[in-house]
Amino acid sequence: MVNYAVDPKILAPFVPAGTELDFWNGKTFVSVVGFLFQKTRVRGIAFPFHQNFEEINLRFYVRRPAEDGWRRAVVFIKEIVPRWAIATIARVVYNEPYLALPTSHRIEKSPGGSDNIKAVTYAWRFNGAENFLKLTTRGEAQPLIEGSEPEFITEHYWGYTRQRDGSTLEYRVEHPRWRFWDSAATELRSDIAGLYGEVFQAVLRGQPSSAFLAEGSDVKVYSGVRIKI
Repeated sequence: MVNYAVDPKILAPFVPAGTELDFWNGKTFVSVVGFLFQKTRVRGIAFPFHQNFEEINLRFYVRRPAEDGWRRAVVFIKEIVPRWAIATIARVVYNEPYLALPTSHRIEKSPGGSDNIKAVTYAWRFNGAENFLKLTTRGEAQPLIEGSEPEFITEHYWGYTRQRDGSTLEYRVEHPRWRFWDSAATELRSDIAGLYGEVFQAVLRGQPSSAFLAEGSDVKVYSGVRIKI
């Protein structure tokens, strides 16, 4: 997760109806995130050749008041996956901004056990060129610190998606708190304008506000419902 402070005016056109930007210490963020789907099931069904795959996404953070308090959520600007079927279904059924491109990943470990992750790279090909996101870790995996930027980035348990008619789909995401590794170095090489638009060019070419590797876990994503405004 590589996170960049961004002018709220840049994000405003992407904010789904009924939500507002979520701030941390007066800042709003976009994140470039690479992760693995593993043993994926849809409504309990494991589809052959569609269980284990990479996703690389650009996302930002919103919130919405509800009966149970603030629902803090993510909104995706672009989600890259390697399977055409996954991208097509997500676009047609949920209006999620998925794009199918060739992807790969590499996890480098130091001797001494599964916790000793040295570096992780996610790569994708776009317009014939190799793009990648790489993070080199520093130190040991550690618990999230209350009130920290990594906690803010990871502790969003809802998602919102703008629909074609202007309404908003809301869905809940369930997972435990993750441990994380701090970053010693990061590198993003990407056709930012081609994938995300010129508006994000300067932001994603700049210095990240933070970067870290999250441990991950079992994750459950619930069915979406349209919110009433």
